[in-house]
Amino acid sequence: MKHSVIAGVGSALPRRIMTNDDISKIVDTTDEWITERTGIKARHIAGEGETTRSLATEAARKALAHAGIAAAEVDLIILATSTPDHTFPATATQVQADLGITQGAAFDLQAVCSGFVYALTTADSMIKAGQATCALVIGSETFSRILDWTDRGTCVLFGDGAGAFVLKAEEGTRGILAARLRADGRYMNKLYVDGGPSTTKTVGHLRMEGREVFKHAVANMAEVITELLNIGNMTVADIDWFVPHQANKRILEATAKKLGVPEEKFIVTLDQHGNTSAASIPLAFDHGVRHGLIKRGQTVLMEAMGGGFTWGGVLARY
Repeated sequence: MKHSVIAGVGSALPRRIMTNDDISKIVDTTDEWITERTGIKARHIAGEGETTRSLATEAARKALAHAGIAAAEVDLIILATSTPDHTFPATATQVQADLGITQGAAFDLQAVCSGFVYALTTADSMIKAGQATCALVIGSETFSRILDWTDRGTCVLFGDGAGAFVLKAEEGTRGILAARLRADGRYMNKLYVDGGPSTTKTVGHLRMEGREVFKHAVANMAEVITELLNIGNMTVADIDWFVPHQANKRILEATAKKLGVPEEKFIVTLDQHGNTSAASIPLAFDHGVRHGLIKRGQTVLMEAMGGGFTWGGVLARY
């Protein structure tokens, strides 16, 4: 049976690092307050010339190099982002052009922080349907450009960055084993951006009800993890690594406790990256691979929840 094998991974981060102390000079907060409530110590902020497109292209190049695959082999690009360079065309088509690819399909996918698992699931489905043989799945965000930098409840949480997977159709036991996606639009006003082309004709700023998001995140992520374990006929002990959306350390701790997952099984990068939305899972996964944590043949479970609400997870053997 053909699976969508993760052939290579890569990531990209803006040059500028903004620490909690830096933020405390902008809004009324402290390093201690941010660290205690979120686990975040620093985040990368896109500067002049650094865009969702440029970060995505850099991450994609690194993933292709890691896989040992030429860009000419790619016949599908799915870019998960809530911060595209333009209303249209899709930023994915611009990444395609940057890589010199002229065949196949390229499009953006918008599911906020769940975007990467949505994109990964979509690419896997297209590969299994014979619509593609080699896909670039990218999460890239410049959330710093939709933040209200006077709102200390949100501006301290987010950062910019990109991560990418190369998926290749191969036979064997490695690859994506199961995926589940969910959404419930009744909770839109708990986490959203207060603008858009069709309504305010502006970009808008991110707005969030933190306590409500926390409550739903723990319940929803625990639900999808349990479902994926059941589909795979596995237990927590069978999973080598959990690579969750990097939103808040308290969400990770509460989810781990609810499921009985040892916290040392979680790949965590939010302390240095903050919440990078659709980029957070591939950034964390790449970190795990580069630091010798995630190894070939190991079983990895990725899960996320984002505005909408949307949530989902992917179970894979790397």
